[in-house]
Amino acid sequence: MGKASGAGRVFLFLQGPHGPFFYQLSRVLCAAGARVLKIGFNQGDRAFWRDGETYQPFTGRQEDWPATFTDILARTGATDIVLYGDTRFVHAEAVKAARKAGIEVHCFEEGYIRPYWVTYERGGVNGYSRLVEMSIAEMRAELVDRDIELPDAPARWGDMRQHAFYGALYHGHILFRNRAYPNYQTHRDISVLQEFRLHFRRLLAIPLHAMQRRAAQLRIRRDGYVYHLALLQLSHDSSIQHHSPIRSMPEFIRMVIAGFAEGAPIHHHLVIKAHPLEDGRFPLRRIVADVAREHGIEARVHFVRGGKLAGLMNFARTVTTVNSTAGQQALWRGLPLKAIGNSVYRKPEFVSEQPLDEFFAEPWRPDARAYRDYRHYLLETSQVMGGFYSTRSRRRLIRGVVDRLLAEQDPYDSLKRENATPRQQLRVVK
Repeated sequence: MGKASGAGRVFLFLQGPHGPFFYQLSRVLCAAGARVLKIGFNQGDRAFWRDGETYQPFTGRQEDWPATFTDILARTGATDIVLYGDTRFVHAEAVKAARKAGIEVHCFEEGYIRPYWVTYERGGVNGYSRLVEMSIAEMRAELVDRDIELPDAPARWGDMRQHAFYGALYHGHILFRNRAYPNYQTHRDISVLQEFRLHFRRLLAIPLHAMQRRAAQLRIRRDGYVYHLALLQLSHDSSIQHHSPIRSMPEFIRMVIAGFAEGAPIHHHLVIKAHPLEDGRFPLRRIVADVAREHGIEARVHFVRGGKLAGLMNFARTVTTVNSTAGQQALWRGLPLKAIGNSVYRKPEFVSEQPLDEFFAEPWRPDARAYRDYRHYLLETSQVMGGFYSTRSRRRLIRGVVDRLLAEQDPYDSLKRENATPRQQLRVVK
């Protein structure tokens, strides 16, 4: 295996996670001999990129972006592009152009196995990941003679406070300092100002929501009933908008409650848990109550706002989601899982394909050994220890991922190459 080097490489960074991760990663790539450039689309992008000489703003209209990016590729001699998420318009168009030009696409995303891991793949993530088309048998074939002690799935999502801080700072720059980018369009379905108002209102309601959450969780523990857990996601999340038949959480709520009312034993209950970052654009508590009342099961349906997931999941009978990464925590616990949308873990060995009413009546249990092999494969390839937001987790992530960006092959092909090479001939990449 050759030395990891950036000589002759030009890495073009697009939008990254909120905060300084992309800039700090670029510094290490420069130390490896690569050139780096950054395209920014708003003042939030500019604020976290500390080198003005390598920063180029895009201030044109959205419809001008595809032609502009093609020109940038030709003018800069870019060999690689680096981005966070691959579905927002500017990234989707960049990926198309890069593929046409034979340029490597490096994609980051929140970890498929959260927390404490980040996803790094080439070409696409989530529904566009190579994992979607891989079978468990193919993964097992690559794991021959590889036996590691798999780390447990931690119960909490790391860096939440730092994530919220950098998100607020990023959007603050857009709200109050974005004059140089008059044509900027957010990839969300509402404006930055509307989103800011929702989050501000949510901030003011934190004490009330915490009290409601504690009361609901206490009632669930105290009453001791058998319950099924449904996990809500953010309606505007790319996994919902691009990789599922569901377009909003109210639609998912109606589907789940109808299936539960039809199939679940009459002594079972349904707990619907909101996403920790839910911003209140839909009145979810009221929607849950109204739909449950329509089916005559309002006393058996409970809504929980945010909070930690482990306490609820530990005692759940089943878990239902669209395609949340939290579904993997259910599989790690051996819980029956129903996933409505497309996801990297939707494999026939451990995700139920039963109709919802049958799932709630007699859920099919996952193949725990198959999931263990799947998780092992992810940890050997696309999952990198660390995080985007806290200083400590960023340092760990950069140490673990920089050589993967510089490697000739993506993580999946690199594993195949290692398996085809006698172990005693492998050298450590420094």
